[in-house]
Amino acid sequence: MNTLFDKIWDQHVVQQVADGPTQLYIDRLYCHEVTSPQAFDGLRARGLKCFRPEKIYCMPDHNTPTHDQDQPIVDPVSKQQVDTLERNAREFGLTHYGMGTRDNGIIHVVGPEKGLSLPGMTIVCGDSHTSTHGAMGAVAFGIGTSEVEMVMASQCILQQKPKSMRINVNGKLQKGVTAKDVALYLMSQLTTSGATGYFVEYAGDVITTMSMEGRLTLCNLSIEMGARGGFIAPDDVTFNYIKGREFAPKGEAWDKAVAYWRTLRSGNDAVFDKELTFNAEDIEPRITYGTNPGMGIGITERIPDPSNLPCLGEATNTPPKQGETEGVLRSLKYMGFIPNQQLLGTKVDYVFLGACTNGRIEDFRAFASIVKGRKKADDVVAWLVPGSWAVRQQIEDEGLDKVLAEAGFEIRQPGCSACLAMNDDKVPAGKLAVSTSNRNFEGRQGPGARTILASPLTAAAAAVTGVITDPREML
Repeated sequence: MNTLFDKIWDQHVVQQVADGPTQLYIDRLYCHEVTSPQAFDGLRARGLKCFRPEKIYCMPDHNTPTHDQDQPIVDPVSKQQVDTLERNAREFGLTHYGMGTRDNGIIHVVGPEKGLSLPGMTIVCGDSHTSTHGAMGAVAFGIGTSEVEMVMASQCILQQKPKSMRINVNGKLQKGVTAKDVALYLMSQLTTSGATGYFVEYAGDVITTMSMEGRLTLCNLSIEMGARGGFIAPDDVTFNYIKGREFAPKGEAWDKAVAYWRTLRSGNDAVFDKELTFNAEDIEPRITYGTNPGMGIGITERIPDPSNLPCLGEATNTPPKQGETEGVLRSLKYMGFIPNQQLLGTKVDYVFLGACTNGRIEDFRAFASIVKGRKKADDVVAWLVPGSWAVRQQIEDEGLDKVLAEAGFEIRQPGCSACLAMNDDKVPAGKLAVSTSNRNFEGRQGPGARTILASPLTAAAAAVTGVITDPREML
């Protein structure tokens, strides 16, 4: 029997090019301000319109400031990109959720919460973390700007079909271990290239009991293992999350949709190109120590000695090649760490809660659960940035803003914020940030910034103690 990936893929094949790629129909195209301008220019140059404009949704998020959004953007490059997206959406008749409106936020947060991302869909965006939408039971992946233009013009894309992988995580997670920790653990096991060429289906006890927000976090980070995307078969958790949302089917259409969605699963006899199984009990709260998301350890562990690391990309005990050892040492030098160092107690300068990885209501609840009744460390700068205006409203509705304010924290306005250095929220050179975002590359959060990836619980613990702290001690 076919895998779920095969089912969704095959249902969207328009034609198979002989000895070439598949022409795949796309149900939803998301556009943000960074990767779309050249695509629109390409349409103009060819005198084309968008083939199915109702399938395309536009939203600025990368360049939006997280304060004073009612004022003109100060940075001229950011302002030009945000303004250009609005003009392009108007010219081509596309839905545009502008900065500061109630519909705005990070596109990978807003899509699921509005019910625009649904099971069985094919979803693309000119952004690698489009894999987030796979949590809805969709085949979702990032594309390049020329491909954005291709989808605008034809609602189709040319793609080579990826191989299939299933990752099972079985057992029960320990207290204080979140979906972010699961993802960081998987990345450390597979490395950042271990899933290259594959589309990953997540399964097992941990996945079926995981919340929708947790699933979105896990699928968001699939790309960091090198995967083309990651997704989870839809179930009652998915349906309960979708029901009643703005663009979700209603009435009889809902019943019909759910009946179809229940068929979207891999059969018991489905054969994957690769299958891996991990034990939940082996996972503790995780942090990264290097400059890619796969360089991670359990929070109580020590930074490994590069000479003892397995060859990168191979689940073997083969000694690393010289270049790989040197690469790890360079990464440690950039971070200011050394082999065998324990990071518990390391001083922290910045804490960032947000991004399309951890900017949802569940993440703010987790952060608040740690800081309630405590105070922010005086020498820590904390940026708490909801992934959408809807999330910010829910924070206020649940009184989390008061809990956070009493602890010395301020809620900022929605946007990608300090996930990447494309807006005002940049970590200064040399400063160490504990971040709930998705990437810790050199300069990702600002030139010379040093980034440790972690869960909202671990970030909260660092924010109130001022040092890297095991959040389990504070639960």
